[in-house]
Amino acid sequence: MPKQTSEFGRNWYAVHTYSGYEDAVARNLKQRIESMGMEDKIFNVLVPVEKKIKIKNGKRRVTEEKIYPGYVLVEMVVTDDSWYVVRNTPRVTGFVGAGTTPAPLSQEEMDVLLKRTEQEEPKFRIEVSVGDPVKITDGPFKDFDGKVSEVDQERGKLKVLVNVFGRDTPVELDSLQIKKL
Repeated sequence: MPKQTSEFGRNWYAVHTYSGYEDAVARNLKQRIESMGMEDKIFNVLVPVEKKIKIKNGKRRVTEEKIYPGYVLVEMVVTDDSWYVVRNTPRVTGFVGAGTTPAPLSQEEMDVLLKRTEQEEPKFRIEVSVGDPVKITDGPFKDFDGKVSEVDQERGKLKVLVNVFGRDTPVELDSLQIKKL
């Protein structure tokens, strides 16, 4: 293994892990940093997640989704010792970079990433307006076509007129239950 130099100083690095084990790797790595006394070289471990709105069983749920599945971000000064501690954490497959030399993430990349992870509530983005034809993709009226009659940006809901037995019937739907035709 070549000598690691800290020519870059303190930076964020992406560490590749087994997919699905990001949280376990972050937990293990934090324990290893503490037990091996590396707090002066490894400062922060982050699994970047963002909040997303999903619909399950007709209910709106806010879920956390990993921005980069299979990766953990580590803020550290790269030395032989700190490199060894991170690299030999269970389920870590290596650093992102050429060969054994980790490549630091740029400050711009980290600023954008941190902004995404700190977003409080995901915003509703309803990209249809009154009069637009839509197809219902979820719920009891799945696969029906309709026309938008009302849009409630605040709640993320809309009213769609659906033709049922030859009559237009207003149906209240979540914005995630339709797709624009």
